[in-house]
Amino acid sequence: MAVESLGEGVAPRVEARGVGPRWGLAVGALLVGALLVGLGVGPVGIGFGDIVRSALSAVPLLHVHSPLSAVQHAVLWQLRAPRVVLAALVGGMLAVAGSAYQGVFRNPLADPYLLGVAGGAGLGATIAIVYGLVGSGARWGVPAAAFAGAIAAVVATYVLGRSAGQARTSGALVLAGVTIATFTAAVQTFIQQLHTDQLQNVYAWLLGGFSTASWRDVAVASPYIALSAVVLVLHRRVLDVLSLGDDEAASLGVDVARVRLVVVVAATLGTAAAVSVSGLIAFVGIIVPHTIRLLVSTSYRAVVPLSLAVGAAFLVLTDVLARTVLSPSELPIGVVTAFFGAPFFAVVLRSARTMR
Repeated sequence: MAVESLGEGVAPRVEARGVGPRWGLAVGALLVGALLVGLGVGPVGIGFGDIVRSALSAVPLLHVHSPLSAVQHAVLWQLRAPRVVLAALVGGMLAVAGSAYQGVFRNPLADPYLLGVAGGAGLGATIAIVYGLVGSGARWGVPAAAFAGAIAAVVATYVLGRSAGQARTSGALVLAGVTIATFTAAVQTFIQQLHTDQLQNVYAWLLGGFSTASWRDVAVASPYIALSAVVLVLHRRVLDVLSLGDDEAASLGVDVARVRLVVVVAATLGTAAAVSVSGLIAFVGIIVPHTIRLLVSTSYRAVVPLSLAVGAAFLVLTDVLARTVLSPSELPIGVVTAFFGAPFFAVVLRSARTMR
């Protein structure tokens, strides 16, 4: 992005580079490849060509015969496909939310959990698990409690941050998020100590995973994620303007407070929906946007939409590792993302000055 002065009394013009055809095709190929790998790899191996033909067989008028057996068909479309689709939705949402938070707060280390989403969701899920909101009659007890807890935590963060005054809203929101996250972590730890028999179930949810993913999970989470992603992508140009600073953005006609509120609400709603069906998966919102900045462009016109696609591919491939590295056992996906994310975060931390 470049800022060009047009002379005295004329507002500066912001030039930003979007997604070029070459990178668009490369990222599209990456996403399609990741989806095929996710669908094909597992104890029951299915060839990529067979996957494509099976999918085409469901399209009317094509008259394509599915080469899959009944067992392969059930494994592919009832077990593996909802897991892959849900991983793609969650990964894309976490990545695009991370890029949006980094833009709206002008902080390269911001992630989707900045305002207390993780702490609130963790507390809500813990309460649901230890007090029995699971089982055949309460399939949605934990996701609903996690979603409600995440939203409640962010509302509390916003109220606390606003109490510091309009002039300091941005920095105060970050500090308020830290405060709420610390408080929810303390309450969660207290509840866990009272119910140590449920610790394994709580930690299994907190570390994230898609082992129980179903088409119903996809149907419930996808509207929130789709709406949030559309709003964030539509605001990608405004995020470039916000990177100049609040005063400069206001001089260009941007309602900074309104834009910040819309972006934060959209990113938070989508993140809460993603977390409610996947558990807490860290570092996706750090790894993906910064990789795009390093390889493609620092402009949010490129970072935001590419984060959506690359984040989806990244989490699908990460989930493949999680379910195959220790096969037949399964590694929590949060462990895999932390394995890659911790050293990457250290690199970002060292270079944060040059990436603002």
